[in-house]
Amino acid sequence: MSETSGRAGRACPLRYRYGAAAIGQAPIQEARTLYVIGGLYGNLPALDAIEALAAAEDGPVTLCFNGDFNWFNVDPAGFSEINERVLRHSATLGNVEAELFSGEESAGCGCAYPEDVGDAFVERSNRIHARLKVTAARFPDVLQRLSALPMVARFRVGGCRVGVVHGDADSLAGWRFDAKALDASENGIWLKEAFHDAQVDVFASSHTCLPALRRFANGRVINNGASGLPNFHGSRHGVLTRIGIAPPVHAALYGSVFAGAQVHALPVAYDHAAWEARFLANWPPESDAWQSYYRRIMDGPDYSVRTAAMASSEYPECYAAGVSFANSTAL
Repeated sequence: MSETSGRAGRACPLRYRYGAAAIGQAPIQEARTLYVIGGLYGNLPALDAIEALAAAEDGPVTLCFNGDFNWFNVDPAGFSEINERVLRHSATLGNVEAELFSGEESAGCGCAYPEDVGDAFVERSNRIHARLKVTAARFPDVLQRLSALPMVARFRVGGCRVGVVHGDADSLAGWRFDAKALDASENGIWLKEAFHDAQVDVFASSHTCLPALRRFANGRVINNGASGLPNFHGSRHGVLTRIGIAPPVHAALYGSVFAGAQVHALPVAYDHAAWEARFLANWPPESDAWQSYYRRIMDGPDYSVRTAAMASSEYPECYAAGVSFANSTAL
């Protein structure tokens, strides 16, 4: 039986599938304040901004990079620096990293894109990853370290148990923590079982590249979208997930409270000009990444803070914190 199902870039390798119960078996790491940072995508100015946010917190901060910290950093210096700095901290695999040391080509970038993502975008993603993989091959020591990373992690922040994943509760490249999937009533039973089997109160994810916070009776799901790309129309900042015993010292985009923990989305206000210059040095006009991402880098996606933080009608208690909907430039 083939290890993958579907076409390259849409395939979901069987090795990506762990199931929620595997999260419940992961050792619990203690943290007072936890930053979950998904989708850095090789953005060094964003990494600088994240480290500055952490340094300004009251007390120690645990940084957990939950995958796809590589992507646009196809230059050797950028690849080396991103991985050297990220791997000083807690980290889990994203599909980008998982396919760097994979000996297979059938999964492409490993994103397992759904059918509403166009074929041209998927094909460009496969070529972006192929170019990154050539660079990665020059760093066997980094690949060895990446291959040792887990797919999931579990933390305890005060009395709150946090399951950190890249995709969803079942798969590294799962899409069921996408905002639309979280709002779909047919996923209600699966979500309830996922919280129970994973033995967590909060899931923190990324992968879908658009953020979401949703409140459920037995837990919260927060997806930071991308820390290294704009996430909202008219914005030029990334987003990270902050889970802490105390409220954030920085202005947050939105948040919720559960199991004694403060769960918030923080903006990552990186140096846009520096990032644009770095991006264009690797991906000039008409290149694959330029075609797929440059407009988003400059203007943000067609997405709003309100959509990201919108609670379902059944559980309307997510709230805007620090940055109000009325004043947000992302609306």
